[in-house]
Amino acid sequence: MTLRPTAIGYLRTDVSGARQSWDEIRMRSLAGRLGYNLAKIITFSGRTDHPMDRLIAQARRANAEMVLVPNEDHLGDSNPERLHRITTVITLPDEY
Repeated sequence: MTLRPTAIGYLRTDVSGARQSWDEIRMRSLAGRLGYNLAKIITFSGRTDHPMDRLIAQARRANAEMVLVPNEDHLGDSNPERLHRITTVITLPDEY
């Protein structure tokens, strides 16, 4: 039995809005198609303090080889380069 690499999903509830459930479905589907085990989906609001620090801590804790985000808006103005240094970040295609 081969273990699949771990991925986590990340979204901001204020960015997804009414599309949150659809964004979560899309992340689960793409992770499976790419051969990853989606361990969890992390959701923060626009009022979450230090979201990038918290996301990086969660990615490290999960040993995530990939983080899926619905689009770049979910990463906000934080410093996503720090996340890119520790894991692969995949933005879902619009048509997916």
